[in-house]
Parts: sequence; structure tokens; C-alpha cells
Amino acid sequence: MVERDSECIFVTDLHGSPHRYETLFRLLVTERPRALFMGGDLLPSGLTALAQAGAGGFIEETLCTGFRRVRSELGDEAPEVFLILGNDDGRMDEEAIRAGEEEGLWHYIHGRRVEFEGHPVYGYAYVPPTPFMLKDWERYDVSRFVDVGCISPEKGQRSVPMPPNEIRYETIANDLERLTGEDDLERAVMLFHTPPYQTALDRAALDGKMVDNVPLDPHVGSIAVRRFIESQQPMLTLHGHIHESARITGSWQERIGRTICLGAAHDGPELAVVSFRLGDVGGTAERRLV
Repeated sequence: MVERDSECIFVTDLHGSPHRYETLFRLLVTERPRALFMGGDLLPSGLTALAQAGAGGFIEETLCTGFRRVRSELGDEAPEVFLILGNDDGRMDEEAIRAGEEEGLWHYIHGRRVEFEGHPVYGYAYVPPTPFMLKDWERYDVSRFVDVGCISPEKGQRSVPMPPNEIRYETIANDLERLTGEDDLERAVMLFHTPPYQTALDRAALDGKMVDNVPLDPHVGSIAVRRFIESQQPMLTLHGHIHESARITGSWQERIGRTICLGAAHDGPELAVVSFRLGDVGGTAERRLV
């Protein structure tokens, strides 16, 4: 039981795929991990869901029903589930996600700290500006700079209103400072949607592409998240968002100082699963496609 208590699974960017969810639920019942971390972009495409008044039906029929089934089959051995949303998930669906938390199906941890077996666990969903139109989960990174080819958070579409001053002036860097404050992060697990900048986890397929004769940066992760990891050195960070990065770089993990960074985004039809034990992440982390 001591060994099982440390077993964890991390998945991300399921994008509403019934196949990936059914694979995940079967895996949970078969392998019985102690915890499941879900790193965002969990629902059908945000703009499509927005046109259909949200993804509430999908959340109830797929997520809630699936996790109820897992709990029914495993009872007390069902995993603790920690999840955030991602930039392709409409924020209008937070109400349905919170309802699932109230039912006890998962912990929704964006902007929050929770405890798991002596480890503080933090969640953070925002990503730096992207070329995509849905802006519910986008923030300026460390300043109001926007990369070539990307769209400012002040433009695009939102499924819920947000104060203009928050959109214009808040940054990922400021959010992270408030999220952890003076906390000791030596044993912390950080669940991010965005990867850190200029790593094996944030490499996009933008080689040779240009906008107005300006080359695009193939590294599209967050500078703020990178600086946060460098300065605060949490034990473990989990990342998604850039599907093709592991294929391009050949790596799904990175070490920044003493922090181990793991990525589970995948650009194929399979479910990418990263498993690890919290007592020895570096020695036990594995990634497979199922």
C-alpha cells in the first residue's frame, strides 16, 4: 500500500476525444494509480463549444459519467483527480467543472493550492498569447509583448466577460507570484497547461515560417513559467499545450535546476500517459502511448 500511495498518472490535451477518455478510464481501473493529474484542453474545441452554448453536456456525459464509473468500480481505491482547463477550453464551462468538484469527482485547482500525501499541489491554466481566437485562458507573459504571428489577449473572443484592466495589465508572472507567495516548494507539484520557454517541451512546428518577413519563434512556452521554475525550484512541474514538441525534440522531460518537468501532450490519436512515483520522480517517470 505504501508503494501504491505514491503512484501517479499525468495526461493532458485530450480535446474531448471519446477514444482517449475511454482509454483513460480503463487504465485507471486496471492500474489503480493513487492520483491522476489532468493538464488542460480536456473538452471539445472551445470555439465550437461556445457556438453550442458550452460543453456542459460533454462534461456530464463523458467526464462525470466516466469518473463515477471508476469510483463505483474501485471504491476507496479510486484515484484522487486534480485538473485544470486549457486555452482551448471555454471558461463558460467552469460552472460545470466546479459542479463535478462539489460531487467529489475531482479537484479543480486552477489558481489554488491543495494537499496530496504531504505534497502541496498547485494548478495554473493560463498560457501566453497564441495565434488562436479564444482568449479565456490567455495572459500576457512577462510584459505586454506579443510574439509575431500571435493575437493579443485584448483581441479575439471570450466566453465570459473579464475586466478590461485585468486583460490589459495582468501577467502570468504576477499570477505565479501571488499563487505561491512565500510557500516552501521543495515538495511541490505544479500542474501547468503551458510549458516553460525554450525547453524540449515547448517546441512548435514553426521552422522556416515567417509573418511579414519576420521569422516565427519555434519555442512558444512561457518565459514567466521558466523564470518561476528557475527561481522557486518546485519538485515537479507537469505541462501540456504543445502537441508536437516531444515528436520534434525527441524528449518529453526536462530538468531545470533540481526541478523535473514532464510533458504529456501528443499529436497522434493515442492517449499519451506519463506515470511516476512521487517519492522518486526522476527514477520512475515513464511515458507511453495507449
